[in-house]
Amino acid sequence: MQTKRAYRFRFYPTPEQASTLARTFGCVRVVYNHMLSLRSTAWAERQERLGYHATSAALTALKKMPDYAWLNEVSCVPLQQALRHLQTAFVGFFTKQTGYPRFKRKDGTQSAEYTASAFRWDGRSLKLAKMTEALPIRWSRQIPKAAKVTTVTVSKDAADRYFVSLLCDDVVAQKTPTSSCVGIDLGLSHFAVLSTGEKVDAPQIFRKHEVKLAKLQRRLARKQKGSARRAKAKLKVAKLHAKIADIRRDFLHQLSTRLIHENQVIAVESLSVSNMQKNRCLSKSIGDAGWSEFVRQLEYKARWYGREFVRVDRWYPSSRRCHSCGYVSPKLPLSVRHWSCPGCNADHDRDINAAHNVLAAGLAVLAHGETVRPECMSDDVQRLGSVKWESLSFREGSSQKVPPSTTRPVI
Repeated sequence: MQTKRAYRFRFYPTPEQASTLARTFGCVRVVYNHMLSLRSTAWAERQERLGYHATSAALTALKKMPDYAWLNEVSCVPLQQALRHLQTAFVGFFTKQTGYPRFKRKDGTQSAEYTASAFRWDGRSLKLAKMTEALPIRWSRQIPKAAKVTTVTVSKDAADRYFVSLLCDDVVAQKTPTSSCVGIDLGLSHFAVLSTGEKVDAPQIFRKHEVKLAKLQRRLARKQKGSARRAKAKLKVAKLHAKIADIRRDFLHQLSTRLIHENQVIAVESLSVSNMQKNRCLSKSIGDAGWSEFVRQLEYKARWYGREFVRVDRWYPSSRRCHSCGYVSPKLPLSVRHWSCPGCNADHDRDINAAHNVLAAGLAVLAHGETVRPECMSDDVQRLGSVKWESLSFREGSSQKVPPSTTRPVI
């Protein structure tokens, strides 16, 4: 599969490279904030919309001004890319996908993007414009020789770490089709419960470091603003936050990759995480779990490797429905972890039963192409918990399923 793929590495710049990057980051931030202010003022005062071409002409005039002559000391490519990013931010705002663009902070994450004309890549080393030496990158994995590097993004996070991301035109080989299918029920005590009966414990990364983080934050709050000790305390807090994020990201990548490699169909319940976090008692645990990132990883990895990823409607009663007979319990509080079905007297583990129902509903969507809301489900689809999907097969080397007319449930 032909796709865009980014390879991210950490590097340790020399003092000269760090100085060049600091000037580049500052120029990119100034240009972005200046053009954002210019576009906002033009609309507020004259109801005039300025696009990328207008800001590009304004940048050319700005670089000729004596007060902004230092913009010419860095490569012009990251400055132009900042204008394109600003245009993308406004497009997202006008299409109601994101909020209004915000100004970049000096003490936040810094980044600069280089296109093909501003870097040199020979397959083993990377040299950026305005630099005489290649970046000392720690190569944690090898970039395929067939991959063509199109864009390089250099960034510095709040923990004072430098990263370089190489965006490539890459070909991802699809995995061999398999007959395994899995339904996933996401939770808090167990991060994921699979329809196979496996329960993946929640790592609770933030909870494990919460006491230490609170201690560092109290020390930071006592430091005088603008002092060197406050900067040191702030760096310690940022490093701990970065450690928590790295551990969580590594856990999610390992789990999502394993599930994608082992299963052809992955069904997950669609959750409104932003609304669930309004619960003050559970918001911290929900944010610590990282459900949205996990689902995002499953989705793009399934697209890469030729798997089927299905989102089940959030209102589907996966926990209250018996996967054996289809009986739906009118109420099932969160405190009830095990329950018996009045229809067939089957004993159910709440989470495993939900995972079975999520899988059945996901297979129903693939086979019938219909919604899984209870009021819209046919009688056949409602009994999918006891169905054996022996006829569900996939074409060799393809992610497309057999048409519904030839794929019927075996009762």
